[in-house]
Amino acid sequence: MQYLHNIGAYFLMIAEMFRKPTKWSVMRTLILKDIDDLIIGSLGIVAFISFFVGGVVTIQTALNISNPLIPKYLVGFATRQSVILEFAPTFISIIMAGKVGSFITSSIGTMRVTEQIDALEVMGINSLNYLVFPKFVALTLYPFVISIAMFLGVLGGMVAAVYGGFGTLEDFVAGVQNDFIPFHMVYAFIKTFVFAFILATIPSFYGYYMKGGALEVGKASTTSFVWTSVVIILLNYILTQLLLS
Repeated sequence: MQYLHNIGAYFLMIAEMFRKPTKWSVMRTLILKDIDDLIIGSLGIVAFISFFVGGVVTIQTALNISNPLIPKYLVGFATRQSVILEFAPTFISIIMAGKVGSFITSSIGTMRVTEQIDALEVMGINSLNYLVFPKFVALTLYPFVISIAMFLGVLGGMVAAVYGGFGTLEDFVAGVQNDFIPFHMVYAFIKTFVFAFILATIPSFYGYYMKGGALEVGKASTTSFVWTSVVIILLNYILTQLLLS
C-alpha cells in the first residue's frame, strides 16, 4: 500500500509542478542555475567515463574475436552498437542518477529540513513549480550530454583499437559506418528524453516529501538513487521491447 501511495503522490507532484507558474524573470534565473549545476557540471565525469569505457569495449571485443575468418571491421561495428544503443543512454543515466539525482534530493531535502519550502508556501509561491520545474527544463538538455557520451565512447574505442594494435584506423571507421540504422539514434534519444524526465522528478519527489533532519537527507538521497536506477532499468527494458522488437 505504501508503494501505491508513493506512486499516487508522485503523479500528483508532477501535475502540481505545472500549476501556478513562477514569474518568468525569477524562473529564468532558476533554470540557468540548474543548467549549470545539472548539465554543465556533469560534462567532465561523463566525458571521462565515456572515453575510457568505449576503449574497454573495443579491447574486450577485439580480444574475443580470435577467429582469423572474422573481419577486423566488426570491432568498430560492435563498439558503435554497444555505445549508441546501451552504454550512452542507459548506463550514463544510471551514473547520473547517482550524481545529479543525489544532488537534487539533497538540495531540496535540505530546504525541507530548514523550512525554506514552508516559507515559500507562506509567501504564496507554488514550491513545486519553483523547485522542480527548473530542473525539469534544465534536463531537457540532457540529450546534449548523451550525444557527447556517444561521440567520446566511439572515439575512445578508436584510440584503443589503433594504439592498442587491435586494428587499423580504416578497419575501425569501416565498422562504425557498416550497416548503420538511423532509427537506432532515434531509439537512443527517445530513451534519453524519458530518462531525463525520471532524473528530474523521482529525486525531486524524495527530496520534497522527506521528513526528519540532516540524517534523513542522506537516507532520502540513497533511496532516490536506488529507485531512479530501478525505474531507468525497467523503462529501458520496456522501451527496447516496444521500439526494437
